[in-house]
Amino acid sequence: MNNKLTYYILLFFIFIICPGCNREKHDLNEDLDSEWVDEGQHIYQFGICIDSLDVNEYLIKNGDHPAAIFSRLGFSASQADQISKSAIHVLDPTKLRAGMNFYTFTTQDSLATIQYLAFAKSLIDYAVIDFTADSLLAYEFNKPVTIKKEYTEGIIQSSLWNVIKANGADPLLALKLSDVYAWQIDFFDIKEGDSFQTVYNVAYIDDTTALNITSIEGAVFSHQGKEFVAIPFTQDSIREYFDLEGASLRKAFLKAPLDFFRITSRFSNARFHPILKKYRAHHGVDYAAPVGTEVKSIGAGTVVSKGYTNGGGHTLKVKHNSVYTTSYMHLSKYAKGIETGKQVQQGQIIGYVGSSGLSTGPHLDFRVYKNGQPINPLEMEAPPSEPVKPELADSFIITRQVILAELDSLKQIHPLKKEQ
Repeated sequence: MNNKLTYYILLFFIFIICPGCNREKHDLNEDLDSEWVDEGQHIYQFGICIDSLDVNEYLIKNGDHPAAIFSRLGFSASQADQISKSAIHVLDPTKLRAGMNFYTFTTQDSLATIQYLAFAKSLIDYAVIDFTADSLLAYEFNKPVTIKKEYTEGIIQSSLWNVIKANGADPLLALKLSDVYAWQIDFFDIKEGDSFQTVYNVAYIDDTTALNITSIEGAVFSHQGKEFVAIPFTQDSIREYFDLEGASLRKAFLKAPLDFFRITSRFSNARFHPILKKYRAHHGVDYAAPVGTEVKSIGAGTVVSKGYTNGGGHTLKVKHNSVYTTSYMHLSKYAKGIETGKQVQQGQIIGYVGSSGLSTGPHLDFRVYKNGQPINPLEMEAPPSEPVKPELADSFIITRQVILAELDSLKQIHPLKKEQ
């Protein structure tokens, strides 16, 4: 086993570790595709060979629609209308956004005849119109997205967000880390002197434009003198984070806060309210059940709010960690001993179904908030919190050793620094 581990770690140092880079945010990848692609003797942009074409860039203005743009480019009214109709399957006029770009590809002569047009629909998706064939062609072009592995670390003086930003990394990395460590660390209680280091993946286009952080690939967080390690590992097709011993960092939530129920209303941004007689957001799930049905907390946490509101009636809010909070509304009464500041356990009875507040009948309006924003409870990620299975222990050990070696190597290149 030791020989096998040594072999994998040697491979890791030979092929993965990239010493010699001295940035706070360390790019572990090189030679990515860009918008302009050189294929041998030919150069392509948006899949178009531009060796003998001139390319010009324009900005879409407020109120622009395709036909108006085509007319400005010199097409007749009838031509502009025909192009709009032929390209509508890839260029929806209602989805053009001011501030996005479009491009002309013209011949390199005095006529400057348009051969192609390309419209940006997002940072990745483009609509291309080809005038070179016998009949007009319109199709979609998608820029390739490349994943780059990056590294950052720091000692916290004010907040995790600030030190990540000071390092030149995306501050949203703080939310990713808080999600990974939601059950181990209260990120509202981060102390001065706490430190972290993490390797993570970022999706890029054109080699320079970052789209988003796609995953945490390993992390160590030192909080109040204790180290919390996060090792990503996949079992049963589910990718989770584990500690050094292979225990899951995530605790599962109950699937629902009641045992017997019927869903009568789902999460919606525009639901017709039966009492107010108007459309408004309903950021929860309504579970119909008889008055007095037991309502359970879906996870361990602290009661942060208990009281009556005109809309929600008797309501409870439970904060489970620094990421997740749940709300239980229209209760008939609260369970004995439930008070603000009290700890509750997963599955503990906290109240009973009622019809208080703006309600047409007995039901529970159940809501989930992630980082303060409402999410659909029926689509909430809740993978099982099982440890690494015995039959996968060897694979996990190898993964753990590789990730720890990578973090240790990068920490030597980048000694932990305080935010400026």
